[in-house]
Amino acid sequence: MFDVITKTWNPVIGCKHNCSYCWARNLAETRLTHMDKYKDGFKPNIAEYELTKKFRKQYVFACDMGDLFGNWVPRDWVLKVIDAVRNSPSSYFLFLTKNPRRYFEFLEVFPENLVLGATIETNREYKFSNAPSVAERYNFMAELLYKRKLVSIEPIMDFDLDVFVKWIRDIAPVVVHVGYTKFNENLPEPSLAKTKKLMSELRSFTRVKELRLREKYVH
Repeated sequence: MFDVITKTWNPVIGCKHNCSYCWARNLAETRLTHMDKYKDGFKPNIAEYELTKKFRKQYVFACDMGDLFGNWVPRDWVLKVIDAVRNSPSSYFLFLTKNPRRYFEFLEVFPENLVLGATIETNREYKFSNAPSVAERYNFMAELLYKRKLVSIEPIMDFDLDVFVKWIRDIAPVVVHVGYTKFNENLPEPSLAKTKKLMSELRSFTRVKELRLREKYVH
C-alpha cells in the first residue's frame, strides 16, 4: 500500500534547506499566498486547525510543503503532529525529511502507523541546498531501527551505481520512489538508461515506485 499516496496534509509548512530545485517554495511564495498559512510564503509555520483533521484508511503524506524534522522546527510542533497522527489509527502517514538525524529524538513516541522516509537524491556530494549531506542522511537511515522506511530518490542526480545500490540496501526501505525533477533546473541528471538500471537493481530487494521518468526530463 505504500506505493500510492492518497492524501497530503500540511499542519506544518516551510523549510530552510533552500534547495535550488524546490517546487514547494515556489508554490508557497506565488499561487498559495492567498491562504492564511502561506501568508508569509515559505516561512516555517504551524497551522493548528489542521491538527484536528482525521483520515480513514488513507496513505497520507504529512508536511509535503516543508520539512517537519528540520532543525528549526520546535519540538512541540513535531509532538503535536505526532499526537494528531494517533487520531487516525486506520491510516498510514509518510514523514519525509532531509534531516533523518531528528527521527532518533522521537522514536519512543512514534505511533505504529508511520512510514519514516528520507530524500537521498544521489550518493555524490553535489551542492544544491543547505540540507545535511547525502552521506549523513544515508548513515542515519541505515542506523534507524524501524520496520517501515522509505527512500525518495527525487530529483534524481547522477550517481555511482554500486555505491548507491549498497546505500539503499543498507537502509532496507519498504519502497523507493524514483523520479526526475518536475522542472528544467539544470541538475546533473543521469541518463534514463542508467536510472532504469538502478531501478532494476533495487527491485531485487525492495519495491520501486516510478515517478517522472519520461525522456523529456533527461538532459
